[in-house]
Amino acid sequence: MNEIQELKDLRTKKILEKETLQRELAPYADALENYEVMQSLESNLRYELTDKKRELGYRDRDIQTLDRKIHRRKNLADHHSLMAGHIEAMTTWKNDEEELKQKRNSISTRLEQVRLQAQEDMTKARQAETEAATAYAQAVAWGDEEGEKAANADAQKAAKHLTTATEHHRRQQLIITALEQELVTIDKHITEAQSERAKIEDQAADLANTVLEEKWNEAAKALLDVGGKLWAVRRLIDRDPVALYKLDIPEQGENFRSWTCSDLSDRSNQYSLQDVLAM
Repeated sequence: MNEIQELKDLRTKKILEKETLQRELAPYADALENYEVMQSLESNLRYELTDKKRELGYRDRDIQTLDRKIHRRKNLADHHSLMAGHIEAMTTWKNDEEELKQKRNSISTRLEQVRLQAQEDMTKARQAETEAATAYAQAVAWGDEEGEKAANADAQKAAKHLTTATEHHRRQQLIITALEQELVTIDKHITEAQSERAKIEDQAADLANTVLEEKWNEAAKALLDVGGKLWAVRRLIDRDPVALYKLDIPEQGENFRSWTCSDLSDRSNQYSLQDVLAM
């Protein structure tokens, strides 16, 4: 039976124990939630309930610990396919982001062109109307009837052109508003792509951390095996392994401990002279 299945079986056992405790405590739910009611119970029953409630908390803690261990071992067992999936997903989101940024640049360029064109069209139309009005005023001032007629005709044309330009400007503003809204939408999609890629990067980094922790532990154990043989052979030749007394290798992952010279001493007892000579 593999380690993961053993942990799953143990988790199932803890869940069943938890459910049994919950059923036993169910009739006393009010007492467990109310201090005065609890104090009114007989001391033996009160102590029993308190003990069961404590045991229930221990089961919850055990189940959570087992969940973490199972998750870690599954990740270690499947880390090649998991990492490949993370890398593929990161690449996909990165490509989506780049595509969206290109689209954004294209729309931004078009938006700036429309804005400039709209401004230029209105400026030209207003300038033409102003120039026609000025020419008409000058013709009137100089008593130039022909010039007055020509300027009046130009002013009418300029007014019509300004009306047309104003309507066109209104339509251009609608286009500008639509393009601005499209930029807002694209920016949201870019933010989403960046956020999703960041999440996957965190998952990939966490997986890499787990795998590297395990590789560290494996390398440490290999070093301890060599150290155990070194300790054994020095004992055989009556040399004190002073240089190894300061050994302190922190274990990574689930266990918060360090391997020390005590571990070397324990391992050295496993090796005979034939073992240390078989290099």
